[in-house]
Amino acid sequence: MRAARFHGKSDIRIEDVQAPAIGADDDVLVEVFYCGICGTDLHEYVVGPIVTPTSPHPLTGVTIPQTLGHEFSARVVEIGKDVADISVGDRVAIMPAIVCGKCHYCRRGLGHLCVKFACTGLSAETGGLAQFALLKDYQVARLPDDVSDVAGAVVEPACVAAYGIDRVGVRGGDVVLVTGAGPIGILSAMYASAVGASTVIIAEPNPNRAALARTMDIGPVLDPTTGDLAAFVADLTNGLGVDVAAECSGSTPGLTTALSSTRRRGSVVQTGLHTKPATIDAMALSENDISLVGSWCYLITDWPRIIRLIASGKYPAEKIVTARISLEDVVPKGFDVLVHPTGDELKVLASPTPVA
Repeated sequence: MRAARFHGKSDIRIEDVQAPAIGADDDVLVEVFYCGICGTDLHEYVVGPIVTPTSPHPLTGVTIPQTLGHEFSARVVEIGKDVADISVGDRVAIMPAIVCGKCHYCRRGLGHLCVKFACTGLSAETGGLAQFALLKDYQVARLPDDVSDVAGAVVEPACVAAYGIDRVGVRGGDVVLVTGAGPIGILSAMYASAVGASTVIIAEPNPNRAALARTMDIGPVLDPTTGDLAAFVADLTNGLGVDVAAECSGSTPGLTTALSSTRRRGSVVQTGLHTKPATIDAMALSENDISLVGSWCYLITDWPRIIRLIASGKYPAEKIVTARISLEDVVPKGFDVLVHPTGDELKVLASPTPVA
């Protein structure tokens, strides 16, 4: 089969590899519909290897080269004899986390914090940027008829965004600020709106990203570098600040904006991943009694809930998809476009089936 294989920094190759096969009673073999390119994939491409293992992974035993892709939808083509809830022919969304099930965190329902955490498409035998992938039964969730294959491919980032918002407990009527209008930022804004925020403000200095965010029609999109954001928040909240901020840019300026815009006793969640240490005003954090919390991945049991919310139309995650390309073009039309500083794509999906 054809697969996009990561060999090292700036080195992704479309190669012929052996197709995976059922090897255990709880295995599920799927044929990929669409797979998204994630910010983690881009970090690997630009400065990696980071999370792709260069020595045998403690849970999966794999090393690079790695078939990339952990945001994907697929059709089930074969199942092991102990698989009970999934049938051949089912359309599914993939939960890519691979967990040991035995450590302190797994035994307490926190598999996303597993001490041996691995991930399909980053530290596993297979990935979604290929024709077929092999998974465990707990990694697949059936898609209802009213959730498209495209929407199924963005369930994973939709769960990342939702978990961040859930970490700070947005309540009905809250004013929410999201810093950064990348895919996770947009999805965080969508989810905050879906769970009852009265106003969701997006802060984005990049004019291309800001323009894309405005087309989503979630709430006001403002440039935090001009003073417009501070003035808008002050006017909207009578000078108090937002109730909750979701920092999704993974940058010190984004975190600074989130902290300075949040009211006393408000909450800030760090959803965007920082690739280098950030600087914060710790005194302001203390003086304003602000809760600053981290967010890592998602609860691995969240897929059915998020799929239902997408199906309801209240969480239109599919809207973040701005391009669909063929797997063969995943580097020039996907990775290279997304890492370019002036690129205007938000979420690119690749398909092993040629895309017109």
